[in-house]
Amino acid sequence: MKPLVVFKDVSLGYGRRVVLKSINFSIKPGDFLGIVGPNGAGKTTLLKSILGIAKPLSGRIEVNDKGRARFGYVPQRQVTDNIYPLTVLEVVLMGRYGLLGPLRSPTRHDVDRCMECLGHLGITELAGKPYRDLSGGQKQRTLIARALASEPTILILDEPTTDMDVAGERAIMDFIRHLHDEHSLTIVMVSHTLHTVINYVKDVAFAGDGRVEIAPVEQAITSENLSRLYSAPVSVGEIAGVKVVV
Repeated sequence: MKPLVVFKDVSLGYGRRVVLKSINFSIKPGDFLGIVGPNGAGKTTLLKSILGIAKPLSGRIEVNDKGRARFGYVPQRQVTDNIYPLTVLEVVLMGRYGLLGPLRSPTRHDVDRCMECLGHLGITELAGKPYRDLSGGQKQRTLIARALASEPTILILDEPTTDMDVAGERAIMDFIRHLHDEHSLTIVMVSHTLHTVINYVKDVAFAGDGRVEIAPVEQAITSENLSRLYSAPVSVGEIAGVKVVV
């Protein structure tokens, strides 16, 4: 099956500063990839390069643009906190704009689709509420609903469970796994919460020391690998069938 996105000897950075170099990997239909690494390692830059927002300093990123690669993007919530004087429904409707023709307004079908996405996230009752008045967790759910409203083939998430309590985090991650398992949605996500990554994703991309290394989660998430990546003692264990990182 043809990959959706292919990195060919890519270097990423800002100006002349190289953050990640010699990146070679592909994202295939049905992948569930988690990106982990220390602060400043280039995780968000890698996500933005997949989206085409961050251009490579060298190398080539190939996107299957024949109707198969359509992105839904959930940015870090704090990036959007103060920029939306809109209702929750209006924010989610923004996800439909890429599917509309030039100068076309959303139809009843678009509104219904957005309400359905809000329902999936359990926040239908917030549709008419100002986005800026929401709690952190409610804002995050709204941004996920907006991404789903675009009917993506690849869902890109940057810290999707920020500011959520344990129950909220689990509910969101269970829903994301449902999208992957039941709807074959390709998912790429960054998370600082390592236990979230190791209990949900299929493959892990380590970003650190200017490189990106990818391996199946069972092989990648070991005490040795994480201790090396974070330059600190890290242990991986299991409690009641759930993998934990300490």
